[in-house]
Amino acid sequence: MRLTSARSTLCVIDVQEKIIPTIPAGHQVTTECCRMVEAATLFDIHVMFTEQYRKGLGATVEPLATRLQHQKPIEKMAFSCCGSTSFLNQIPTNTETLVVCGIETHICVAQTVLDLLQLGYRVCIAADAVGSRREHDHHVALRRLEGSGAVISTTEAILFEWCNTAKNPAFKKMRELIAKE
Repeated sequence: MRLTSARSTLCVIDVQEKIIPTIPAGHQVTTECCRMVEAATLFDIHVMFTEQYRKGLGATVEPLATRLQHQKPIEKMAFSCCGSTSFLNQIPTNTETLVVCGIETHICVAQTVLDLLQLGYRVCIAADAVGSRREHDHHVALRRLEGSGAVISTTEAILFEWCNTAKNPAFKKMRELIAKE
């Protein structure tokens, strides 16, 4: 399955102030989630983002919140985003594939992906844009999700699929996004 920008929705899960510092790859996850949001904007892809129990876990981390400032987070208490009717109602009707990034891989990301697959969506996970407190949990979750039907990819590969061709008017800006560290 190849991704297309016209049939994709980006789902950013729970990249919050009190959780990110506990994730060993938290800085990388935040950076790649920001890159995904910027690319989604370039390619006119719908973006959804969630916050798990904001009162206890804080708001979305600042670099990401800045890029999402014109949107309101979907607040949730269920670990799966699909436990929120607001989340489900915000998935555009033309969406075939949800591209997922965020934390934690083995909890909220995994439960959301499994539910989305069960609902008939295709799901692609940016492996470098998801993370867990323990590496073992992260790796086992990715294997489980791939075995359940999710596609595991990387941020850069996803961006190039969304772009599709070097003739895309957004190609030059996308290359600049990839060059950022």
